Amino acid sequence: MDIFHHIRYVPRKEIDVARWDACIANAANTILYGFHFYLDHMAAGQWDALVLGDYEAVMPLTWRRKYGIRYLYQPPFTQQTGIFAANPLPQNIIEAFLQTARRHFRFAEICLNYGNALPTLLPRTNYILSLAAPYEEIAKKYKKILTHKLKLANRAALRYTSEVDLDTALETNRREYGARMPHVSRLDHDHFRDVCGYLQRQGQLVLRAAVDAAGQPLSTVLLFRDQRALYLIQPTTPKAGRKVEANRFLLDGLIREWAGRPLLLDFEGSDIPGIASFYANFGGESQPYYFYRYNELPWPVNLIKR
Repeated sequence: MDIFHHIRYVPRKEIDVARWDACIANAANTILYGFHFYLDHMAAGQWDALVLGDYEAVMPLTWRRKYGIRYLYQPPFTQQTGIFAANPLPQNIIEAFLQTARRHFRFAEICLNYGNALPTLLPRTNYILSLAAPYEEIAKKYKKILTHKLKLANRAALRYTSEVDLDTALETNRREYGARMPHVSRLDHDHFRDVCGYLQRQGQLVLRAAVDAAGQPLSTVLLFRDQRALYLIQPTTPKAGRKVEANRFLLDGLIREWAGRPLLLDFEGSDIPGIASFYANFGGESQPYYFYRYNELPWPVNLIKR
């Protein structure tokens, strides 16, 4: 079978969202970022798709336009997208989707999901932790350095709480880390606030904090939840919190709260060694996702994006 003849380019307005979401929900490599509501929010509705057959496999194409040329990009606050299907994807189908995308876009810098491995793709670091076991069993796999840090945190009389205001958590994160993300615009933050509000109304937003004796937050964490996982999408720890290991205390409290449920804690990863090591200390397993880039722009535009 010539797989290319069965992959269709479908504009956003023509996508059957019920079939789309069913494909994402039932995919072997399902993630929350693939659902139409998330793409509509974070790509501002500016995305199309590649669809295999009758929504047997799908790939969102989040695009922008510059100098009259459309290109693929990864929306902010959207760690990985890529190709989704009910069964694990063979290499030839992954390659067919990527080659089809190249027929429609001259440039791409996107992140494919954990089920889209190819030898030619650059893996990016991510860790996941199964929460299915009781807390005591999970904590036995903590690294010694983490256990030591948690003892220090417990001396600070911290308290784990769910009493966290969404807007306060978002503004604190933007204040603490905004300078590190100059590519994320105010409009991107507004879109993210909208998707957080949507998920909060659906009961899929989790907000937790570590506070001191006076009730002042020293670390906050914002997570999304679906049938697969808790996604650790936005942790925030100011300097005062780092001094008393409030971030470690908070994640340990989160694991204690959710242990025994058939969920993963998706740490969202980082290729920064210190952050990657921080998450690895909780005893999870590596689950890389994949960076895909190509540049077929005309000269001299291709030099700008080299």
